[in-house]
Amino acid sequence: MNFQNTKYKVELETEFWEKDSWTPQDCNSNAWVKFESGERWVATFFSYQNILSLKEKNKLTGECLGGKYFCATDMILIDEISRESIEAVIANLIEEEDFEVYFSKCDD
Repeated sequence: MNFQNTKYKVELETEFWEKDSWTPQDCNSNAWVKFESGERWVATFFSYQNILSLKEKNKLTGECLGGKYFCATDMILIDEISRESIEAVIANLIEEEDFEVYFSKCDD
């Protein structure tokens, strides 16, 4: 599907969290994109630093074979978790016609 020239709205999970309970450079957040057609799509954005922090946490907890791997569905790596950065990535993915590669359609 071609989403170019289609209006949409972005909703970020982090905007529902307590202020100052997270840092943009070391965080992950779901991002939902709702198109004017009513379709909703989701992907999870991870900051580069957050991947390193999760690896260290997993070493301590034993998750993911003690930090030997990390995986997530619909994962997009980004410099920081901010509306400005995430919206720029979404616009670029739509422009490059890669949006459906990295986002999954939500079943409402």
